[in-house]
Amino acid sequence: MLEDTAVERILVITAHPDDVDFGAAGSVAVWTDAGIEVSYCIVTDGDAGGFDPAVARSAIAGIRQAEQTAAAKEVGVHSLTFLGYPDGALEVSLALRKDISRVIRQVRPQRVVTQSPERTYDRIYGSHPDHLVTGEAAFCAVYPDSRNPFTFTDLVEVEGLAAWTVDEVWTMNGPGEVHFVDITAQIDRKIRALLRHESQHTDTAATRQVVRGWNGENAKRAGLSAGSYAEVFGVVNTR
Repeated sequence: MLEDTAVERILVITAHPDDVDFGAAGSVAVWTDAGIEVSYCIVTDGDAGGFDPAVARSAIAGIRQAEQTAAAKEVGVHSLTFLGYPDGALEVSLALRKDISRVIRQVRPQRVVTQSPERTYDRIYGSHPDHLVTGEAAFCAVYPDSRNPFTFTDLVEVEGLAAWTVDEVWTMNGPGEVHFVDITAQIDRKIRALLRHESQHTDTAATRQVVRGWNGENAKRAGLSAGSYAEVFGVVNTR
């Protein structure tokens, strides 16, 4: 696993706006505070989300893009790419793999952070079909697509995007070699980022409580002191 001091750029790839904030916003704040450039690639605009039937469906995508942009600023991220795929209808297509490969070649990250392509049965919400697809497509884009100059050749010949090899992939909550990031000093920023997604939260007090509970349990698993918070990742070496 790379030390953070060896990482200049990180690309986070998620299915929906707010996925990164639930899974990794505290770690993102750790990384940006350390001077690492973090970029987001959001595959859908979350247009099937929200809770208020009075809000027109046609307005949701723009609302959620704006919310994610504001949330990113809370943790020091200013570079976001929205791929605009339909929420709830993702497939591991060649088009999606190519679009993610394009962003990888543009950002040229040493580390990619994404969702797990493997379903877990202890908490079904983490295994939304869009999450599984995004994780699988991201792994395909990391290997072999983005590193192979003979895959999606127009990315090189037309767009001038040379092949790029990502050193490692971190999956939110696994699988892979388990690694914890202490986010105790960043927990309030993580929560502020999450609450920027106003269209998704009917009870902000409950959201605060749930986030502290989840990340507090992670800290216990990591052996951190009482009152600490942590995020957990699986780390996969892709060299």
